[in-house]
Formats: sequence, structure tokens, C-alpha cells
Amino acid sequence: MKLGAIEAGGTKFVLGVGNEQGEILEKIVIPTEHPDITVPKVLEFFEGKGIERLGLGGFGPIDINATSPEYGKLQKTPKTDWVDYPLGAKLKEGLGVPVIIDTDVNVAAMSEAKWGNATDVNTCLYITVGTGIGAGAYFHGQTLKGLSHPEMGHIPVKRHPDDDYEGTCPYHKDCLEGIAAGPSLMNRWGKKGQELADDPKVWEMEAFYLAQALTTYIYILSPERIVMGGGVMKQAQLFPLIRKNVLEMLNGYVSSPFLTEKEIDQYIVPPGLTDEAGVKGALYLAMQQ
Repeated sequence: MKLGAIEAGGTKFVLGVGNEQGEILEKIVIPTEHPDITVPKVLEFFEGKGIERLGLGGFGPIDINATSPEYGKLQKTPKTDWVDYPLGAKLKEGLGVPVIIDTDVNVAAMSEAKWGNATDVNTCLYITVGTGIGAGAYFHGQTLKGLSHPEMGHIPVKRHPDDDYEGTCPYHKDCLEGIAAGPSLMNRWGKKGQELADDPKVWEMEAFYLAQALTTYIYILSPERIVMGGGVMKQAQLFPLIRKNVLEMLNGYVSSPFLTEKEIDQYIVPPGLTDEAGVKGALYLAMQQ
């Protein structure tokens, strides 16, 4: 059986065709532009591929309630061109196949649990730090959902004492995403992240914000593994800084062998599936239906 998979991110759409063994047989990447430009390209890619179902891991907020008449509709997303766009309905209508929908970070958490760096635990959190910040939780075979999906990228964080940047989020200004996502690095420092690789103060501040978020997630969700991906996390120097800050912020309050200097390298980790976590998660989502 052929299955379709879409990782719809704020910067790019990753489109794939795969099978029930989790193999990606064909894949392309297209930029996330206005939906009137992007969606026809998506439909063109899948045309004639013979897919029987499509899994969509979408940026949010997005309606992921399968019983809702607006299933798959974008909501108050910072990608303002996409606000109220009925992405799920457009894909179902254009391709004539069932479309199963979750968030991009939820499906990435799912794929890391199935094939990546969280196969040995029952619960994990996947966090992407790129154009935006989002996190998905996978607990005992299910992604975490409630009123909607979690919006962990928009939590408030305490200001770094040396930071006076106002933040990029159009809804909250200096929430986590507004103050620590890729665009905020550019706006605060005047250069892209990869051009700032050798400036330690940039990454110490970034780690300060991201570690606050991880500490909050540990207190609330208590995941057995935290996987961090996205473009910003390709700055490998962030991982030891984040781990150090998390231990300092927890200050021994949560008792676990993983939350120690000896083991934390195995607790906060990069994706095992590298850049394919999202698209393989969308494929796995299609397999579940």
C-alpha cells in the first residue's frame, strides 16, 4: 500500500510517498508560501502516485479534532496568510483520499518513538526550534491532545538580564517562540544563526530561554526522553548549554537518574531521524488509520 506524508512547517513543506514498513520511497521539499501557491504544488506532487491515505503533520494552531466540521483548518497561526485556511479539506478534495491530521511536532514525537531516539521509552517530548517553536508529546502510544493540541512554544519565560529585545510573536511578543525562535536571533543580533556560531553570548542566552521551557515541561509532563530538533538546534553547542541550565534550574527537585550530570546527555538528545522525523511521523500517522 502506498501512503502519502506531509510535514507542513513554517518554512517548508516536506512531501513524501512511502509504505507501511515506514520507508520513504520519494520525497521533495517546497517552500511554505501563500497557500494559493503552496497547495497546488502539493496536489501536483501527489497526483498519479496512487496513494490510498495521507498523513499530515501541520504547523499550528490547527484543528486536529477528527469530529470537527473544521478538521484540518488553520487557526490563529503566526503564519498570517494561512489563518483560517482549510488545509485538510483542500487536500481531501484535491486528492480524493482520507487525510489524517496532527501537528508537525506531534508526528515527529511519534516517529522518534517508533524509529528514532525514543524507541526505548514509553513517553517522549519532541521540540522543534526553527522558524517557530513547538513541542509535541507522545505518551503510551498516543499523541497528547485535549481542547486542542498543546502550544508549548507560546509559554511565558523569564527575561535574560542582558536581553531587551521585544520579541517577534504577533500575539504575545516575548513568549518562548517570540524570544527564542530563529527570526528572533536574526532580529536581536542582526545575523542569521549560522553566522553567529562562534559568539558564545548568543547561545548562552538562547540556552537560558530553552532550558526554562524544558524545565517547565519536565515539571508538568515528566517525559522519559526529550528530543530537540529544528534548524536552530543544528548549533550543536546548544545541547551542553541547555543540559547544564536544566540541571541548575531543577536544582535537584526532580529525582531521576536521567536528571544528573552523568545521564542527562541521554535524556536531552537530537533527533535520531535527523530531518526526516516530521515526514516519517506523517507517514506513521497515515498507517494508524
